[in-house]
Amino acid sequence: MSQIIVITGTSKGIGKALAKHYLDKNDTVIGCSRGEASITHPNYKHFSLKVDDEGAVVSMIRQIRREFGRIDVLLNNAGIASMNHFLTTSTTTVSKIFDTNFLGTFIFSREVSKVMMKQKNGRIVNFTTVAKPLNLDGEAIYASSKAAIESLTKISAKELAPFNITVNAIGPTPIKTDLIKAVPKEKMDDLLEKQAIKRFGEFEDIINVVDFFCKKESDFITAQVIYLGGVSS
Repeated sequence: MSQIIVITGTSKGIGKALAKHYLDKNDTVIGCSRGEASITHPNYKHFSLKVDDEGAVVSMIRQIRREFGRIDVLLNNAGIASMNHFLTTSTTTVSKIFDTNFLGTFIFSREVSKVMMKQKNGRIVNFTTVAKPLNLDGEAIYASSKAAIESLTKISAKELAPFNITVNAIGPTPIKTDLIKAVPKEKMDDLLEKQAIKRFGEFEDIINVVDFFCKKESDFITAQVIYLGGVSS
């Protein structure tokens, strides 16, 4: 049976790769980004919005519920990063990162959970980062926003368990996407050296874990955070 899957941040990178993966499996994918759609497919529907715009997100989820009747999977992929020493980080930057990474994840999780609760089933996968357990220099705010997502993951998993909704998180290692373009090579080399498996991640590595969390047989797995590359908390 095909699934109804909501993925945030589908314009490029990991989100786009996830969307194409599930479209290839004949699932219906509803994506969103700040810009227009970058995917053309009969089973893909796109919303242009900011993930921290509560009104826009509420409207999007209501429209999905009216059109499709259910939501099986939510992948909270949308996120931004910024590398700065915390002494030179502005409050504007802090707000922007937390609004996109944490607030966006919270709003989508809350609204989609309301739909999943009625159907008594659902899978939510949030996105954290290895920057959090590795305590990387220059990523205090980015890692903090993801630490908040990890707490949200573990607590919401408990609160949603009675409705057969699982909530888990994946912490990718660096993937060659726009998110790391501005990171100096020496910093990236140092990060890779901290991993047990010293290579960049691939989209397939992320898809593998997301698929695992979303499998029907994974209904006993919730409140978990999996970091890639042999990084541990």
